[in-house]
Amino acid sequence: MAEPLPLHRTLEQELAALTRGASLECLVCGEFVMHGRGSIFCPECGFRLEVPEAVSSGAEVAQPG
Repeated sequence: MAEPLPLHRTLEQELAALTRGASLECLVCGEFVMHGRGSIFCPECGFRLEVPEAVSSGAEVAQPG
């Protein structure tokens, strides 16, 4: 029998999905967001997320170690 999967995602998972374009849902109000050059913006509530160009293009970002 398979293990049940959690239905809720963490904030990190939601942010990752939003930045890579897998999710189009605003984290604040749930409406659709708009992806622009270097940012993700919700026209409904004004939520804005500045995204480094490397992340928005899908490139790997080096993590300080």
